[in-house]
Amino acid sequence: MQLAHTIMSKPSGYHIIDPAKSPVFYGYIILVIGTIGIYFSIPGQTIGVSVFTDPVKDALGLSRNQFSNAYMIGTIVSSLVIGRAGIWFDRYGARYVAFFAALGLGVTLFLCSWSAHMSDYIKRLLSVDTWVVPFSVMTILFFMLRFAGQGVLTMASRNVIMIWFDKNRGKVNAISSVALSFGFSSSPLWVNALIDNNGWQQTWQYLGVGLLVFSVFVFLFYKISPESHGLLPDGAKAVSTKEESKKEVRKQFTLKEAKRTRAFWMYGLTLAFNSFFITGLTFHVVSVFDSEGFPKEDAISIFLPGSVVAVTVSTIFNFLSDYLPLKLYLYLMLLGGFSASLGFLLLSTSAGVPMLIAGFGILGGFFAVLNAVAWPRFYGRKHLGSITGKIMSFLILASALAPSVFSLCLSTFGSYRLVGYIGLVFLLFLSIGAIKADNPQ
Repeated sequence: MQLAHTIMSKPSGYHIIDPAKSPVFYGYIILVIGTIGIYFSIPGQTIGVSVFTDPVKDALGLSRNQFSNAYMIGTIVSSLVIGRAGIWFDRYGARYVAFFAALGLGVTLFLCSWSAHMSDYIKRLLSVDTWVVPFSVMTILFFMLRFAGQGVLTMASRNVIMIWFDKNRGKVNAISSVALSFGFSSSPLWVNALIDNNGWQQTWQYLGVGLLVFSVFVFLFYKISPESHGLLPDGAKAVSTKEESKKEVRKQFTLKEAKRTRAFWMYGLTLAFNSFFITGLTFHVVSVFDSEGFPKEDAISIFLPGSVVAVTVSTIFNFLSDYLPLKLYLYLMLLGGFSASLGFLLLSTSAGVPMLIAGFGILGGFFAVLNAVAWPRFYGRKHLGSITGKIMSFLILASALAPSVFSLCLSTFGSYRLVGYIGLVFLLFLSIGAIKADNPQ
């Protein structure tokens, strides 16, 4: 294929494992190891960090607000530089980018485990006793955690799966999404058990060892693209020049070209809204429900049915995404956003909680589809790293701002309801703007 020689066709260094000699299409091995790669990013995700909040802030002598602000600043700075990692992905491929991300995340976890010792050492060295020292230490460590984990390792692992598939992209993403849904939802349980049995410092060290070991697997098994090893996406057979000439060659958009299209902004901002709303609600869920007269148990109970809805939606619509237009998915996701925002506003009524759970699940389900499938379909695979890196910066920034915006609404207006109104206005803007957000291809 002509396209096979234009998309990442250069081999990326020496390979012990040759995909061309694999008894099965190597893309399925990439599916497994790439999914594990995303799972190994958990220590850098909010769900992985939140379990450490109480023991770490107490050990460092930080208040909850100080600890949360350190996390927010580190995350925001991460969002400002994650785009550079996307350029690295396009230039060097998933193998090297994911390898150094896993290695960096592993080292960062060891540094996190020594954070209290580092803070005490710096205080003695400077002859000061102030919260600014542990705050600064954790801000830097949170930046490293978020950049390597939530940012680079997640992006590289998801992209490498998408690069190895084309026609079956939705189907393999369905398999990956279901596995990750169960993996992520169960992770706080086993991480918390490790902390209870071994302490927070040793738990971070255990996780660090796991990342260092996994980095070796990344170096061995991650491959830049099927074309770089003489293969084609989906395990397709090579076609003749005559057959190829009948096919339309898909345009490979650069980031600059992608940013000129309406689809880039409408899909990117819709995904960012999901990150903002879900992160803010998750962070303050007990307080949100308490403000409407619900006990803690009711607040926590929304996540299980919400996860069931999300997994169901992502599984069904991932499979169908190979056949249906993604604009339909975009509007269904926006519909989920309207349901979640209205449920948020009407929480005290009988319809509020079901609407919130349904919207919560629909948002999460379509996020899993669109964030993986839309970008290679719309813009090709050649510059996928730089394009998804920019989108990732939107998502990280939105998730960083959410807890503070939710908290500001409560402290200023005595209620979280303003968030619901802001959400409805923003969703209305997206719904109108997305009318012409067609596939650039």
